[in-house]
Amino acid sequence: MALLDSLPRHLFSTRGWGLLAAGVFSLLCAQIMGRRDLLVLGVLLVLLPLISLAGIRVVKPRFRVYREFSPSTVETSSITTVRLAVARTGAGVGRVIMEERLPPRFGESPAFRFPARSASGGTSRYEYHLRSGKRGQFTIGPVTAEFTDPFGLSLHRHSIDDGDTLTVTPAAVDLPATGLAGARGNDGITATRTRANPSDDDVMTREYRHGDPMRRVHWPATARHGALMVRQEESVTTPEATIVLDQRFISFATGFGSVFGSDDGEDLVTSDTFEWAVTAAMSVSAHLAERNYSLRFLDAAGDPAFHRSQSAPEPDAEEYSGAGGLQSVAESLAAIQLSGPHHMRREHDTARREHAGGSDSGMSVFDDRLMGKLAAHRMRGPVVAVLGKISLAEARALAPAAGYAANAFAVVIADRPAECHDALEALRLGGWRAVAVEPATSLPAAWTYFDEGDAALSTAAADVRRGAGVAR
Repeated sequence: MALLDSLPRHLFSTRGWGLLAAGVFSLLCAQIMGRRDLLVLGVLLVLLPLISLAGIRVVKPRFRVYREFSPSTVETSSITTVRLAVARTGAGVGRVIMEERLPPRFGESPAFRFPARSASGGTSRYEYHLRSGKRGQFTIGPVTAEFTDPFGLSLHRHSIDDGDTLTVTPAAVDLPATGLAGARGNDGITATRTRANPSDDDVMTREYRHGDPMRRVHWPATARHGALMVRQEESVTTPEATIVLDQRFISFATGFGSVFGSDDGEDLVTSDTFEWAVTAAMSVSAHLAERNYSLRFLDAAGDPAFHRSQSAPEPDAEEYSGAGGLQSVAESLAAIQLSGPHHMRREHDTARREHAGGSDSGMSVFDDRLMGKLAAHRMRGPVVAVLGKISLAEARALAPAAGYAANAFAVVIADRPAECHDALEALRLGGWRAVAVEPATSLPAAWTYFDEGDAALSTAAADVRRGAGVAR
């Protein structure tokens, strides 16, 4: 038995190897004893496993696999249920052992027998659960099947489907309420009225229309105009927020050991600091969406933030609103990764580029393209910048953008936040509320800084936003 266990398992079963061994033994005995009956028996015992092996490889059984994830996209550290339905579409086969191939992070691949004991209508159904502690897109499957012939002599394993993609989105962290809305109020809602004339009465009234209730008639305006006038209904505008998400490799990779990928062959170029930034972007989006904000996502160059994300449903989209928009943001963040030149920051290069007033990333960032996007939605809501470690020159280039926002907030994520002091001061002088944090910092704690900052800083920021224009 020990000898049989050491033989290859992908060709013959234990029974098949046993028949082959018996056949060879019979042939040897026939040769020694000169017995024709042993010769016939030996040939039969050898040929039967070989014929079974050839048959199961030529005539491959056919199956159809249906795979469903519930929920279809799952947050990190949450559980999704995988439901499999396997149906045979070809000729019947013997016993089949199937296995669902999984990326290593999900643990041991589940195995099951086909047909299942509870099979109905020729379809067998199976169910198992998955959990991932990291975001990304992962190929679940394919289902591999190990087939045997009707006599159980030979084995053959091959894939019967292509697998499906599971999207794992970053989980949002609950953030405390802050004074994000500026002039719109903490609930993010502002009321506007249709302005026809400078008169206050004209601002609030319009001509009577058939069906208007009489209780809304504005009698002073009616007397002045000589016609029935009714009070104008207030309309509620949707507040807007812009999130600038820095994705540059140079901003989030400060050392050769800080950038990593997944262990599943489906790598994301990311780092601890960038993962903090992604979680922050997701959390801020959820926080604002709950307060009825519509969202705009831009990168440091002013392009759509998700145009490089492999998981983005609409890579070129910038604006998102409602529950559907928030779900699109979550899916887009699932596979977002660092971009730009994959080289490390050099101190002398940084100093040289800062002296020249440029960016050390080799990219055009925080320039007129981004400013133009912000100017198009001037003063319609807050701007939140989630940044990696930026140079002083980059901070000075971004600082005037605060003049386009009702409120401007910047979070700088760096391994050594103390090194960002000069950049933070440049942002604050431009009107930003800015804070530098390390990846171990609690996101809610960093968020509350924006309401706990120096009152004088807030006054200075308001003075900048009330300025007549933005200096470049």
